[in-house]
Amino acid sequence: MSTQTLDSPGSPVATGRDDRKTAESIKTGLKPFKDARITTSFKFAREVLRSSVMRQASSVADEVDMSKPDEISFFFLHGDEHKKRRASVAPYFTPKAIVDRYIPLMHATMDRQIAEFQKTGRAKLDDISLELASDVTMEIVGLTNSDRKALTRRVKTIMEANDSFDKRPFYRFMHDKVFGWYHNALRMWRVMDLWKNDIVPAMEARRKEPRNDVMSYMVQNNYSQKGMIIEVLTYAGAGVSTTREFMIMAAWHLRDNPALAERFLTGNEEDQFAIIEEILRIEPIAGFLYRKPDEDMTGTSEGTIPKGQLIGIDIRGINSDTSVVGEHPFEIDPDRARRQKVAGAWGSFGDGPHRCPGAQVALHETRVYLDRLLRVPGYKMINDPTLKWSMSTQGYELRDAIITCDKV
Repeated sequence: MSTQTLDSPGSPVATGRDDRKTAESIKTGLKPFKDARITTSFKFAREVLRSSVMRQASSVADEVDMSKPDEISFFFLHGDEHKKRRASVAPYFTPKAIVDRYIPLMHATMDRQIAEFQKTGRAKLDDISLELASDVTMEIVGLTNSDRKALTRRVKTIMEANDSFDKRPFYRFMHDKVFGWYHNALRMWRVMDLWKNDIVPAMEARRKEPRNDVMSYMVQNNYSQKGMIIEVLTYAGAGVSTTREFMIMAAWHLRDNPALAERFLTGNEEDQFAIIEEILRIEPIAGFLYRKPDEDMTGTSEGTIPKGQLIGIDIRGINSDTSVVGEHPFEIDPDRARRQKVAGAWGSFGDGPHRCPGAQVALHETRVYLDRLLRVPGYKMINDPTLKWSMSTQGYELRDAIITCDKV
């Protein structure tokens, strides 16, 4: 069965200016899963994401062993097990935790990065965004008892170990089938390096002195080695890779829109967040969210969804649904959410029980990152970043955007 599309009266209409950096590349760079029924309706997507009969679906979801919930990423859990895990992480994402713990850390990281940037007069946006995202995420996780820069390098190496950007059939056959054993072994070696150098020291420290972080929770609940590694890598993927990419994307947009950059620099925090969320609306990091009902889902705005039907939510599509975003859906308009009376991130962080718990942390990171960099004397972004699409994450990756500034 081929990929289907759920059409709705609210499907996006290409009116007005198109500000998207990904508009053309996504056509060839990102394809939905085979047999997925795709929707671009914001209303229907929200029904799916909030439904109790829907389950997470991905390329590996059907292979997950649900018998040991402590050894499963909470991405795949549902029902009471998911509620329990979500409740356990809630304290790490409260407004108080963001203000008291993470924002000072964000500024400390940017202090170091900007000092080095001004010393050399040259840097890569993706290096700075990686270090900021990694520092904040590892503070949340509790990996704070090892060398910070070495930890960032190890996380980066693990995240980049799965080459899912080159889509040539022969390359994929050789990489995945012929040499798959080698790449799997290499990844496992790197993961065990992370375990030995970063997870074990943090685990031993939390046994002696628990803190308000994920590692303390795992130690107190006697997580296995496998469970700890899976949880750490889940946070690394969700907290580091996605936020890192969006920070670069936002900086790219502000470079090419001086009026928007000026509004960002002169506005208050509320205005800055409105700009960031509007960029995120048209440039969400992920391409699709997938769900599958474990029983017939009736009474939706698109009719009955049969048990087992794979639903693919086109995030760009629902974020451009003119029935909720209004006219000119591809233009950046920071006043749009206020005017339409909808939360500014729209569907970019998901919805329902699996909505991204770190959404506010990511927005604060992006605000601090942009606000600090754009105020550096002589700051310039001198080239466009390279843009690639990952088959494994179904998101974009931006690299090699060079920035310069006045040397001090």
